[in-house]
This record gives sequence, structure tokens and C-alpha cells, in this order.
Amino acid sequence: MPVKRLEEDGTWLHPARLPLKGGWDGHCCAPGHEGAVLSREDLRECNLGYAVNCSRLPHERTCDAIRFSVAQDASEKLILFFVRELNHHPVEHGTLEYDLASAQWKSCHGDVRVQKMAECYVERYLQCRALSATA
Repeated sequence: MPVKRLEEDGTWLHPARLPLKGGWDGHCCAPGHEGAVLSREDLRECNLGYAVNCSRLPHERTCDAIRFSVAQDASEKLILFFVRELNHHPVEHGTLEYDLASAQWKSCHGDVRVQKMAECYVERYLQCRALSATA
């Protein structure tokens, strides 16, 4: 579960290409390990998705990775596409809508973990967009 964005320290060659547009610190949500503090290596794998070397990774799970992309960036709203993957195949996809004027979600995902990741993605997307506008 992402909690706060990691400062860029050279850990990733292209951090903006990560699923959440950068590295995030957080804690584990695997059953029996909820809230566990993650090591630097664990964070590296979790930020990439498909953390197959993680000893806490449950054998039965609904997905291995979640991907987001901006489908529409209009003056009043952002529409995100999301895809949940299992074994490198999509198992769920859809859209989420964020109202830019009120800074609130018009549609949310039912899984709080996916929703939190969408919030992190939008936070970083908006930061990058603001930096591009001033450059």
C-alpha cells in the first residue's frame, strides 16, 4: 500500500515509467503481513509490480500488478484507465474519474488498495503536469 512518494535517488533508471509514475514508500497488505514495514529491496519489487521474489506474496491472489494511464485530461476532469493483471494477462479493466475543480473522485474503485494506487498515480501525474507547464 503506497503511503508517500520516495525521493528520486537513482534507484530506478526511468522512475516516471513506474506504474505509479515514481517510487512509493508504503507497507505490506498481504494476508498475515498487513502493515509490515518493507525493506528497500521489497519496495523496489513492489513498485515494479510482479513481486515474485517476495516471501509474503500469497499463492492465491486477484492480481499481480495494476497499471494506470490517463485516458482524458480535460480542463475539468481526468479520466483514468486501469488494468489489473494476473500472470501478465488482464483480469479486470475500467475507468475512474477525478474532478479537477473539486479535487474529488467522481468514480472510485471498490478495492481500497486499487483506489489508493489511483490516488497516488493522479497525485504524481498532476505534479508532473504542473512541472511541464512551468518549464
